[in-house]
Amino acid sequence: MTDKKAMDKLKGKAKEATGKVTGDRRKEAEGKSDQTKAKAEGALGATGDRAKGVKDSLTDDDR
Repeated sequence: MTDKKAMDKLKGKAKEATGKVTGDRRKEAEGKSDQTKAKAEGALGATGDRAKGVKDSLTDDDR
């Protein structure tokens, strides 16, 4: 996970915790949403990396 995604996830956790402590359900939901977004972006990036690896292995000129 990149530093930006890790920071986004951490911000989401902080926002969620703040919402829980203050009773602000909207802030809590925003925090959960931010965390989910960071996880999804990480998964999307990993999928792209895997696809590139497959492409590279199929077009390897050393065969």
